[in-house]
Amino acid sequence: MDIVKSILNEEEKADPSKSTSVHKDEELDIDLGTLLASDYNTLHVKAIKSERNSYLKDLTRDNVQLLINKIWELPIERVDEAIIAVLPKPQFVLPRSRIIPKPKPLTKWQQFAKQKGIQTKKKGKSKLKWDEELKEWIPTYGYKRTKAQEQKEWLIEAKDDADPTTDPFSKAKLDKKERQSKNELQRLHNIAKSKNIKLPRVGLPTRDHFSNSQQLSEALTIARTSTASVGKFQSKLPKEKDAKGIAKEVSGMKRKRKAPPLNVVEEKSQNKNLVDSILEKKAKILHESYSTGTAEIKQSATKNNKKKKDSLKHSKNAKKPKAGKGKRDLHKKVGGRKRR
Repeated sequence: MDIVKSILNEEEKADPSKSTSVHKDEELDIDLGTLLASDYNTLHVKAIKSERNSYLKDLTRDNVQLLINKIWELPIERVDEAIIAVLPKPQFVLPRSRIIPKPKPLTKWQQFAKQKGIQTKKKGKSKLKWDEELKEWIPTYGYKRTKAQEQKEWLIEAKDDADPTTDPFSKAKLDKKERQSKNELQRLHNIAKSKNIKLPRVGLPTRDHFSNSQQLSEALTIARTSTASVGKFQSKLPKEKDAKGIAKEVSGMKRKRKAPPLNVVEEKSQNKNLVDSILEKKAKILHESYSTGTAEIKQSATKNNKKKKDSLKHSKNAKKPKAGKGKRDLHKKVGGRKRR
């Protein structure tokens, strides 16, 4: 602490305007573990309006000076001609803007290496490697490595069993793409395994994919009807039938017609079910331009009934029409009795 006091006294003698003593009405809430100082004193509104920049600079200078004074009160150490203060544990917990990231799941190789105790080589080596053929330094990975590989493999030795018509360069590119796709598929398998996602196996389906026979028959029907002819020319197995209710899902597939009702009661029940289904959907039976209420519809229905009754009365009281003379014109409507 004598070293600290001597340093502060020297600074005060050099520049007396920069005093280390600062007066505050309310002491600052200082957390030395996070180097956080909270000032709860009231601000001077007039000073902010008149001289904002100078007021804020003085305020920050005083608060920082109080924080530094608290730091110099801590136990100190000297490391290579430098004085270091030992900070205590933080008391103020700073909130995180995002959730703490979860650790990445281990890959299949990493799990195997952990079980067997295999230690991977660290990437502390240099990226460049000396090549004896090209007589230059080549990177071990990156786009420049591919160019160097093309310079080295400008000639490919043909094997005795190889086909002379095939191009070895194109075959090498194809093999490389297959290896890349295989590695990518393995990477996706590792991700699915870490997240407990079931993947379909290659070959025959198992009970994991189809829990009952109905699902299996539906899958077979969809696979057979997923052609341009909707499965018309696809051969069926003996005693194979289409799955029930699959015609709604497969567009273009013929649906089985329902048999006609056997009696009046069955016909009434079918009509009743049809009407119930229409009313449940709340379909608009009336035309869109027809905007009338239920009361007006009832009035119009009663008026139509009255007109029908009046026309029937008039027809009963009316005289019978006379028979026409001469030949009847079929294009004109002429009254008279119909011959039986």
